[in-house]
Amino acid sequence: MRRTVIAATGSYIPPIRVPNSEFLNHDFRTADGKALSKTNAEIVKQFEAITGIQERRYVENGTVTSDIAFEAASEALKSSGIDGESLDLIIVAHNFGDVRSGGGHPDLVPSLAARVKAKLRISNPRAAAFDLVFGCPGWIQGVITADAMIRAGDIQRAMIIGADTLSRISDPHDRDSMIYADGAGATVLEARDADSGILAYATRSDTLDHSTMLTMGPSYKDEVFIEALFLKMEGRKLYKYALQTVAGSMQECLDKAGIPLRDVSKILIHQANEKMDEAIINALYGAANVTPPRDVMPMTISWLGNSSVATVPTLLDLIAKQQLDGYAFHSGEIILFASVGAGMHINAFVYRMP
Repeated sequence: MRRTVIAATGSYIPPIRVPNSEFLNHDFRTADGKALSKTNAEIVKQFEAITGIQERRYVENGTVTSDIAFEAASEALKSSGIDGESLDLIIVAHNFGDVRSGGGHPDLVPSLAARVKAKLRISNPRAAAFDLVFGCPGWIQGVITADAMIRAGDIQRAMIIGADTLSRISDPHDRDSMIYADGAGATVLEARDADSGILAYATRSDTLDHSTMLTMGPSYKDEVFIEALFLKMEGRKLYKYALQTVAGSMQECLDKAGIPLRDVSKILIHQANEKMDEAIINALYGAANVTPPRDVMPMTISWLGNSSVATVPTLLDLIAKQQLDGYAFHSGEIILFASVGAGMHINAFVYRMP
């Protein structure tokens, strides 16, 4: 059977480490511009307890999203020995384009995929390169898109990249800015006649009532940033929405694949919030009256933060290269990938390791 198999992975983890202590002197405000009632020490302590984030990574000045997307893509090709000229498709999932340090407007022309293809020095004109904006689930949606094209026989090999520099669009006067990080992950998919690979997927978009949970808006200290727009989140509503819907989509995906939950070895879920991810997993297993296996959900959020579309492919690459303590992939095991984010969008796919 023709299936889509992961042939290579790569990632780029930015060099600048930003511990929570860096936020102790920030001027945090409420949405109406007033000072918060709690001290920064109290805010940081509560933040770490809820999100599990102890530090995050930022890119250096002069580095933009397409740069780190290229680095991750280059690593995937180099580590696997795959020739970039053999790619039929390049998708870059992101949300804000190239945003320079010091602010400014997102730069989206040409597309980031076109920039990455050029940086990779790929001359093959048949390798289509385009961007995908789908919130944090963008990389998974890119994988789903490429899988459909591969199964249809339209392409043989595709590069899917997830990259964002959230540090460039986070409001320093909004405590939610502590969540956001930078990073990139890349994956090469290819067609194989095998029983392994992508078995099924599920996607949903709840835009009617939930599209305003993540939006762009002015700084909470708008006298400083008069024209700039920053990422704004309705955290409580998003948390509630995720708990009500994500586990159901994950189970739907497993049902499509005909895979019982007990057969899942690992769940690679978007690293958004440690407590939220744990609650989603508990809801998934609780609905099936099954106890979650120990260490079924590898996490990187404590030291990498939330890098949006990059969290899942980065997690995948770290495990594939055995760089995440206690985790490795094994032939035949079932992996469930899932994400949730701006839109609101949810998606998942089930994968059997070759």
